[in-house]
Amino acid sequence: MAKIQAIRGMNDILPEQTPVWQYVESTVRQVLGQYGYQEIRMPVVEQTELFKRSIGEVTDIVEKEMYTFDDRNGDSLTLRPEGTAGCVRAAEEHGLLFNQTRRLWYTGPMFRHERPQKGRYRQFHQIGVECFGMDGPDIDAELLILTARLWQVLGLAGHTRLEINSIGTSEARKVYRQALVDYLDQYRDQLDDDSKRRLTTNPLRILDSKDAGTRKILDGAPSLDDYLDDESRAHFEQLKGLLDAAGVKYSVNPALVRGLDYYGKTVFEWITDSLGAQGTVCAGGRYDGLVEQLGGKPTKAVGFAMGLERLILLLETLELVPDYVNNHADVYVTAVGDKVIAPAMAIAEELRSALPGRVVVTHCGGGSFKSQMKKADRSGARYAVILGENELASGNVGLKPLRDDEPQQDIARSELAQALASRLAQ
Repeated sequence: MAKIQAIRGMNDILPEQTPVWQYVESTVRQVLGQYGYQEIRMPVVEQTELFKRSIGEVTDIVEKEMYTFDDRNGDSLTLRPEGTAGCVRAAEEHGLLFNQTRRLWYTGPMFRHERPQKGRYRQFHQIGVECFGMDGPDIDAELLILTARLWQVLGLAGHTRLEINSIGTSEARKVYRQALVDYLDQYRDQLDDDSKRRLTTNPLRILDSKDAGTRKILDGAPSLDDYLDDESRAHFEQLKGLLDAAGVKYSVNPALVRGLDYYGKTVFEWITDSLGAQGTVCAGGRYDGLVEQLGGKPTKAVGFAMGLERLILLLETLELVPDYVNNHADVYVTAVGDKVIAPAMAIAEELRSALPGRVVVTHCGGGSFKSQMKKADRSGARYAVILGENELASGNVGLKPLRDDEPQQDIARSELAQALASRLAQ
């Protein structure tokens, strides 16, 4: 019988890999906690209508990439392709947005059926941050400042750059969109296939095109900046002033846009040049129209999402994962002989109580002294505690360093925890 394998693009995260994930997730949780952000957890399955109304039916995500199915009741359900819509739905459903401001964040898997490639998978994981009820540029700036702090903590400050732009109000973009279409229509036959299709469905996304021919045509296109409304322009100038005051470096990218109408004013991306084409590690912006679009009262909102796979790939590529992120044991307790199994387990429990935060592994499964020491070495532990029948009778244990040439010592069981605490602290 053939073995069943994982679905293409939906990957297992193995025990050797999870310490890095835990390190990144705990670092993000710590930084967001410093700023007063609260975690929210939403289901991975939502009504399909939620994403049709938020993302739009004429988008690649809804038309081609969503995992959608009918359940036994005949309801159309979808594995979430992104987190913002679900967060808005949950916040609105539970009254979190009524006459109050909210700073929320979440993490978990998202699902899109697209061609898997390095750093982009069909099941991928995101950390999302969403803020509601605040309309000033100060909350936009806070998101960028806290993200800059996260890069600093992770060691990525010199490997990421921030691009920002303002896309104005939907009314201003409507006028600009028509001007852009009128210009590009002259070169329709020279545009790449994606841009030809977007010319009638989502023309602003053409500004993101990576096709060399289309990029050359765009050099002469009208600029969105020339169509900005006064309010958006003032908002953007204040944002830049706040970033300057905070020492957060940025560049203005006039081609940085979002294709959906509920986005407005601030948009931004954090980009790295260390991962080739997969350069965006965090992207976000204002979406003041989405809550109302999903049935709620008009609510100002801004947020971002970052892909964990890509962020971890960046840390590993740059060799920025700290040495301590390895989940190695600190102490390995051996038990040589059936009579010492119970005392060995008791010693291990004593050490776990006396050495909180240290990893103490108890050997299980029997075996010779030699085989147990091989497993102790493979565990990565710095010290092995050796307990055989002779040690049990004497009230001592053997303490053997595994990472240097120091000799093994016999230590009274009552002094073991203090001896290990002293040695492990060095």
